[in-house]
Amino acid sequence: MRFKNPVPVTTIARLTGAKLIGHVNGFVTGINEIHKVEEGDLVFADHPKYYSTCINSAASFIIIDREVDCPPGKALLVVEEPFEAYLKIVAHYCPFAPSMKMISDDLLIGEGTILMPNVYIGNHVAIGKNCMIHPNVTILDHCTIGDDVIIQSGSVIGSDAFYYNKKTTRDIHYKKMTSCGRVIIEDAVEIGANCTIDRGVSSDTVIGAGTKLDNLVHIGHDTIIGKNCLFAGQVGIGGAVIIEDNVTLWGQVGVSKTLTIGKDAIVYAQSGVKDSIPGGKIYFGSPVVEAREKMKEFVWIKRIPQLWEKLMGKNGKGE
Repeated sequence: MRFKNPVPVTTIARLTGAKLIGHVNGFVTGINEIHKVEEGDLVFADHPKYYSTCINSAASFIIIDREVDCPPGKALLVVEEPFEAYLKIVAHYCPFAPSMKMISDDLLIGEGTILMPNVYIGNHVAIGKNCMIHPNVTILDHCTIGDDVIIQSGSVIGSDAFYYNKKTTRDIHYKKMTSCGRVIIEDAVEIGANCTIDRGVSSDTVIGAGTKLDNLVHIGHDTIIGKNCLFAGQVGIGGAVIIEDNVTLWGQVGVSKTLTIGKDAIVYAQSGVKDSIPGGKIYFGSPVVEAREKMKEFVWIKRIPQLWEKLMGKNGKGE
């Protein structure tokens, strides 16, 4: 989330009740999670395994729950509950404002765009020229849609991120991390029926120009989809994934979080992508390997009964 204007870190410290250490005269330009941080950003760390990553990231300001060494040019905001401090900042600078109308009054819409019956559009949405938004589509707050976009019936754009902070107490529970990011859909994108695209938890979810989504596709928060990608039905993509240009994912491919799929990759149906994979290759399996290797594996699996018979004999006793 970008602030409209840079905010003095002293203001953030007062808002959250934090003890300020380090560069106390700095200005915060936004709040972000660790996968997306830039210089000027504020990030939070509430577990020792994340301290080093956050402190040594591009972020200039770190909300943290204990005093540690602070690198030059950065500031620590020490609070008892960094996650609660994050929620307070989001609530203050990006407050939720319910829209009780089907079409928000502040919608910006381009010439030639058609909104069919029962379309709901929330606050701070912009839709470009010559788009077709089919019945029962929901476009929630802070979404930007380019020109020549088609969204089929029942799809939801800009739903909250599936992102929770695990709190271990007597009864383990998950506390929702408030989403303050956006969805950006570039020109000539087509989105099938009953797709779901989550907004960024603190940054942007982006669908690149010319990309086509079949029905029942899910895109997780903060994921960046490149240009001219093709995703078949029931593809599911986790949060903070980078998918480069011209990638094809066939039906029911599952993609885990925080990984990269390289340009021109093709992943066959019902495969599982658990780690980053290079572009320009064809993949299959769960977890995926190059399709050629997987097909060889299938050939050998089919031969197992013949090999067993040859090794052990027809009676299975090696006779």
